Amino acid sequence: MNKGAFAAQKIFNEFGLDDLSEFSVEDLIHARDIILEEKKIQNADGRIVFGNNKSKISVNSDIKHSGRRRFTLAHELGHFEMHHNINTQLEDNSLTLDYFKSGNQEYEANQFATELLMPQSSFLNFITGKLFSPALLREIAEHFQTSITSATFRYLEIGKHPISVFYSKDKKVIYWKNSPNYFRKVKEITRLAPPDDSVAMEFYKAGTIYTKNDSAQEIVKSTWFETKDYDSADAYYEFAIVTKDFNTVLSVVWED
Repeated sequence: MNKGAFAAQKIFNEFGLDDLSEFSVEDLIHARDIILEEKKIQNADGRIVFGNNKSKISVNSDIKHSGRRRFTLAHELGHFEMHHNINTQLEDNSLTLDYFKSGNQEYEANQFATELLMPQSSFLNFITGKLFSPALLREIAEHFQTSITSATFRYLEIGKHPISVFYSKDKKVIYWKNSPNYFRKVKEITRLAPPDDSVAMEFYKAGTIYTKNDSAQEIVKSTWFETKDYDSADAYYEFAIVTKDFNTVLSVVWED
């Protein structure tokens, strides 16, 4: 168990909880005697300031999606639980709230928030017997009251169906990751534009955002992955999670 998940489980044990179904993140923040405020924050979703006697968490009042707000609060609480003796202030935006940050405080805070909002045992119970699809990711996000992005990364980590994710910002692929034991060789695309035939590039070229019913767009394996002559013609799909405010696309790719 990683450091963030361990810290979240300590909270569950302390308060006699299995999950947050009957307890809110705000309840935990107040139980820690942290000041909580909601206000406009320039270029950030959340912030925590550590004081000698009290700490303060601020969340951006411009956040429109309740799941994103909840994940931000859980992320800041994670900083309090694990990093209050290290820093005096931490500020989080779309870059620090991503899941590819590794070996640092942001990764630990994200892992804390993930386990707090979507405990592994509860998550696995919820997805058992359900086929992977964009609709399932939305169902997970709604059930656990979190963002579809965090639901996607939780599924990437421990879901039953192998997937790949590609994160693009400002028409450039920043990074990618496969599910454990999903051995598909990704093209050399990091720091380059998304593939021309990808759904991500459709957004950047034409502003295309598909409806829920059409969000699973069929693509070919060679869109994102290297191919060999003997590769089968299995169907691949791409689901583009677009965040227009940050000009980002999280492409979820899978095969039948």
